[in-house]
Amino acid sequence: MARRAKMFKKESISVAFAVEQLQKSVGMTAKALNYTDAETRLITESNLHRPGMALAGYLELFTHQRVQVLGNTECRYLANLETDEERKKAFNNVLKFPIPCIICTEGNVLDEPLLALATNAGVPVYVTEEPSTRFMYLLRDFLEDQFAPQQSLHGSLIDVYGIGLLMIGPAGIGKSEVALDLVERGHRLVADDVVMATRKEGQVVMGSGTDLVQHFMEIRGLGLVDVRAMFGIRAIRFQKRIEVVVNLHPWDPDEEYTRLGMMEETYDILGAQLPLVLLPITPGKNVTVLCEVIAMNHLLRHYGYDPAEVFAERLSERIRKKGMASSDPGRGIEYFEHDYE
Repeated sequence: MARRAKMFKKESISVAFAVEQLQKSVGMTAKALNYTDAETRLITESNLHRPGMALAGYLELFTHQRVQVLGNTECRYLANLETDEERKKAFNNVLKFPIPCIICTEGNVLDEPLLALATNAGVPVYVTEEPSTRFMYLLRDFLEDQFAPQQSLHGSLIDVYGIGLLMIGPAGIGKSEVALDLVERGHRLVADDVVMATRKEGQVVMGSGTDLVQHFMEIRGLGLVDVRAMFGIRAIRFQKRIEVVVNLHPWDPDEEYTRLGMMEETYDILGAQLPLVLLPITPGKNVTVLCEVIAMNHLLRHYGYDPAEVFAERLSERIRKKGMASSDPGRGIEYFEHDYE
């Protein structure tokens, strides 16, 4: 069985890190409107908040721990207040809480007196040209990825016909060699040796490599192999959903292995139950081809065709026909009768 590290999850990230990574990952620019220490302001959850009711004075359900997004509605509400004192009072309703930051969307800019209040409170204020809906979608997706539970797994993750196969098993069983053979046959390497698993919504688990290892592989007796440099950019992926777990292990004559595939086993990764295939290794077995078949069989099941169920239906129909025929005393039936129709 694979060696597994403990699950870990980020408790917080700084506002400065979030803004920098948004610019790098999706090219979304967010310009700072005041000068505060954004490194010390922490974001602790992926949910966002638009503080319309808080600006109006209703603070009972104000989720101040979230990133505060000011769109057209909030900014125009502040602008339409009659006096500067009213605007300051409404804005202070938000600033009296330890909020991580304020981000104005669609190019809205706060007045200088309001920015001065935010600066005195140590709250960073940013502006982006992105519409509110798109900005909140991108930011929430980024934060969900940052705060998602993660786990490091010992194995190899390969994209085989669009299916993410995670190969696990004891050290030296040949996971890297099988992964290399799959890459040579045109499939794509995601990670080898250390796979970082990230739990998304539902049963979705994404796998990726580490920044240090990336697409290097260690082959015993050969050393390090740079898959990207050797096979090209088409031979790699930076992340892939883990859809099937293949457990490579030495053949054990005392263990029962599935013959028909009627009983589906699962493998737990971060609470998600993923299909598990126990693949015993014996000399001469073509594990690479078997991995391709596992991926294609998973595709068939995804599109509603299960070979095990089809075979079970045929077997049941054959037994039913033989039972009807045996009621005819004038006809002898062989148990292993073949139907060549």
